[in-house]
Amino acid sequence: MGGIPKVRSAHAEWLEAVAEGGWRLSWHEARELYLHADFHWLGYAAHRVRLRKHPENVVTYVVDRNINYSNICVCGCRFCAFFRHPGHPEGYVLERETLARKIEETLALGGTQILLQGGHHPDLPLSFYENMLRFIKDRYPVHVHAFSPPEIVFFARREGLDVATVIARLKNAGLDSIPGGGAEILVDAVRRKVSPNKCSVQEWLGVMEEAHRQGLRTTATMMFGHEESLEDRLSHLFALRNVQDRTGGFTAFIPWTFQPGKTPMARPPETAVAYLRLLALSRLVLDNFDNLQASWVTMGPKVAQAALFFGANDFGSTMIEENVVAAAGVHYRLSVEEIRRLIEDAGFVPKQRTMAYEWIEAT
Repeated sequence: MGGIPKVRSAHAEWLEAVAEGGWRLSWHEARELYLHADFHWLGYAAHRVRLRKHPENVVTYVVDRNINYSNICVCGCRFCAFFRHPGHPEGYVLERETLARKIEETLALGGTQILLQGGHHPDLPLSFYENMLRFIKDRYPVHVHAFSPPEIVFFARREGLDVATVIARLKNAGLDSIPGGGAEILVDAVRRKVSPNKCSVQEWLGVMEEAHRQGLRTTATMMFGHEESLEDRLSHLFALRNVQDRTGGFTAFIPWTFQPGKTPMARPPETAVAYLRLLALSRLVLDNFDNLQASWVTMGPKVAQAALFFGANDFGSTMIEENVVAAAGVHYRLSVEEIRRLIEDAGFVPKQRTMAYEWIEAT
């Protein structure tokens, strides 16, 4: 593929060097590219890195379901339209029969995993989560991707235990991997404004490092477009890159845009261009992450298609069920057939995958 671009500049030289794999961006260089690089050249460089890492022209997806075991939460995050305070008439904790039905429906649709997350419920002991995991694993051949770092920190505080013990107990009960939820922006000054009762940056990163030490793979996310600066987004990316340098335990990075509907943080949503620019920069900065996921759930299918040319190599989940983004008034839905068609229409070969990005051959 041709070089970028013909007119020589520092931006062009950095983009070319990163695209070829011979350069690691510094904070200063990443900031300059994020603020000033040409949008299309930035995307082109990210696409070249993606093709260098994944030359087989495949775009993956996973068939799973987001199951929220409870919406009762004492966090009170300003960006969340899903949670309910304890005692609220719309609060719930899923009964085992409902959980079983949801898993059975997922397996019947060819699903291989469930994403299991909930609020910070003040009255549920750690044994509740252990028993829920055992209930699932004793009955169903399904990968359980569950409990984001803020949940695990909350469990540890409630029980008076260290995080390592909590993770070990959950793993022993059947936990297979940990999702990257609750990251928002990994800058404490931002977190104190938007999610003041949630774990700190170091606690979030510490959960991930400990999970990696115990042999669990995890994902990482970023929710952007609320009260953070562009520099805060960079801090987030470099914090993740540093952990991945030490552990190699992250399988994927998933940036997605804040959805302001029905939240106290009313503001215009991020544009498609802003999303694609951040996605492309993420591919260039996170040189030690193999996989970047497009966010069709927040951006819609057409922007997700474009994301496949701005660094993404994965189309994410079929989202048989999704409640948190939907609570903010965003209701994109895609079937497996639609996801496969969108991938093929973009010129790629669709492949169903596991959480570890192993391909599942169609039968």
